[in-house]
Amino acid sequence: MLMQVNSEKIRRWREERCWSQEHLAEVAGVSLRTIQRLENGGSASKDSVMSLAAAFGVDVTAVTVDVNGEAKKAAARQSEKKNLQFKLSFWIHLATYMFVITLLVAINIVSDAQEFWVLWPAIGWGIGVLAHGFSVFVVHKVTRTEQQIDAL
Repeated sequence: MLMQVNSEKIRRWREERCWSQEHLAEVAGVSLRTIQRLENGGSASKDSVMSLAAAFGVDVTAVTVDVNGEAKKAAARQSEKKNLQFKLSFWIHLATYMFVITLLVAINIVSDAQEFWVLWPAIGWGIGVLAHGFSVFVVHKVTRTEQQIDAL
């Protein structure tokens, strides 16, 4: 059974002790190639991981990667990224609305100041912008509530 190790920790611990990869391989009783593979994010057998942990004088769990925890963190980052993109889309929508409506007001004033026709597209599109903003902030609130529930 192959185990995933925390390559950053292994490299950091080795460098803190001023050990070369060759020296670590000798102390742990594994091949140099194994050390190189592990430091590049590879996996190793349970025996190799146990030997590595013994060489550093730490528990095996300190060397290995918590796959479930990493998956949860990745999912949370992905969710946060989507939320930020959703918010950004709203701000772009709002800015576009403001720019176009301002332009239409100017056209309305220059072309026919008697009738204020720009009010109708401003109201129609404004309802769309409000609905978009409402959905963005409701989704944000729901996501935050779900995260708080998961944290409990």
